[in-house]
Amino acid sequence: MEDCSTLEEGYYRSTCPSAEDIVKNAVERAVCENPGLAAGLIRMHFHDCFVRGCDASVLLDSTPGSPSEKESPVNNPSLRGFEVIDDAKAQIEAQCPQTVSCADILAFAARDCVTALGGPDYCVPGGRRDGIVSLKHEPLQHLPSPFSNATQLRDSFALKGLTLAEMVTLSGAHSVGSTHCSSFSTRLYSFNSSHPLDPSMNPGFAREMKEKCPVGSERGNDAPLVVPLEGMTPNRLDNNYYVGLKKGRGVLSSDQSLMSSYVTAKMVRNRARDGDGWGKKFAEAMVKMGSIDVLTGNSGEIRKNLSAEMERMTKAMLILMTTLLMALSLEVVAVEGGRVLKSNEEVDHPQNFGGVIAGSGFPGTPAFATGFGFGPNGFYSFPGSGNGMPTFPGTPTHQAQNP
Repeated sequence: MEDCSTLEEGYYRSTCPSAEDIVKNAVERAVCENPGLAAGLIRMHFHDCFVRGCDASVLLDSTPGSPSEKESPVNNPSLRGFEVIDDAKAQIEAQCPQTVSCADILAFAARDCVTALGGPDYCVPGGRRDGIVSLKHEPLQHLPSPFSNATQLRDSFALKGLTLAEMVTLSGAHSVGSTHCSSFSTRLYSFNSSHPLDPSMNPGFAREMKEKCPVGSERGNDAPLVVPLEGMTPNRLDNNYYVGLKKGRGVLSSDQSLMSSYVTAKMVRNRARDGDGWGKKFAEAMVKMGSIDVLTGNSGEIRKNLSAEMERMTKAMLILMTTLLMALSLEVVAVEGGRVLKSNEEVDHPQNFGGVIAGSGFPGTPAFATGFGFGPNGFYSFPGSGNGMPTFPGTPTHQAQNP
């Protein structure tokens, strides 16, 4: 996990001072029209950070033969709010071209959603750069399941450098948002062979959920039924999530499992008792989560647009053209009197030598042969080129990693 000290508060104060205000205004407009987008954007930031770090890889579109994170069943069709980030990015690009990363915009937007929902306001450091790899199968590998138990949640968050207390604190984001009936229907109708109903679920709450999610509803052909994750204040980010867990009113088994161990149950009770204290801890945990495996410095890139499909395809074409040229250079190295020489031929008349196509200065010795491959951070490089060939920053490894 990247040390969050590599990020900096007010990162764009000199290069794009209006960046955070633009994001905030875009979020406020969108949430005013559709309050549900706020929870969606917080979730998107979480899904981004837990897969390849906070690098906006969740925003990348698929390319032919290479599906991205967007296509994962964990994200599609449940992730929403892409248009809000698109709007903010377009406005920022108009003022500060290729300066503010998509990863930072998403982190700022998540913070602004927390505030818009009545949660704490806090500073988000910037300086993240955008990733260039997005793989469909990775979200399922890295994101915790709604069916996880407390131990599995602990381990999942620990792999990202987050503590048990931070896991319980960040789970409070489920005080807003909604979930499909299919995410918890087994708790209502087929928990196990001896208990069709999950014993940890409050019986009265179970009756409410059965009315909203009748048996078989998760298999219906109509639009999937959804219920709020926390019903007391579903559009306000507060500590009522923990109050509900104490009463057995957690919707997801992963949420209610926090009451299954002494240690996490104590944390739940403390957060239910002290809303202000939870809010402060939540802000701190969000900042820490936002620093997971970030790309900084010369790593990654600053995308011109969020999905960057055309940019990535252009870069893929650059890779192909470069590879073909390099393959050619291994055979064709010089022109003598209009005759193409190959690498195993000698130049008979140096005065007629038309120029080395690729060489270290010694006729017949192609410099490209000494080194070719991926450099650090997914850049193509030519480590052995004697003529100082440049690297191509931002060249994606995506094509190479996805056959």
